[in-house]
Amino acid sequence: MDRKIFLLACVTGALGVVLGAFAAHGLKPLLSISAFESFNTGIRYQMYHSFLLFFIGLSTDIKPNQKSILFKLILTGVLLFSGSIYFLATNDLTPLNFKVIGFITPVGGLILIASWLLLFTYFFKKKQ
Repeated sequence: MDRKIFLLACVTGALGVVLGAFAAHGLKPLLSISAFESFNTGIRYQMYHSFLLFFIGLSTDIKPNQKSILFKLILTGVLLFSGSIYFLATNDLTPLNFKVIGFITPVGGLILIASWLLLFTYFFKKKQ
């Protein structure tokens, strides 16, 4: 499981850097200030959760089944939260209307919050 967690952390981290560079150099002149800031919010949260994945993978205090649950929650949350923000922020650059997926962003955010709270409960319940 740790290998999968580290691989996901590396992929989401690398994609965060790529998307950040793409936004700064390619999208900035094309997006409104608000859309650009939203896109960067998606990148920022993606990167935060890449670091969280590294922490989870390195932790010896989290059981393998708990790591598996956290892995799935964080992957789903990042895809829904950051992914939907990327589409919504670039909505004006495409003929597709991504505003119909706007409800996905808070769902992804709730899943990310759930992963943090679950991690808290794992550590809270852990015997000293």
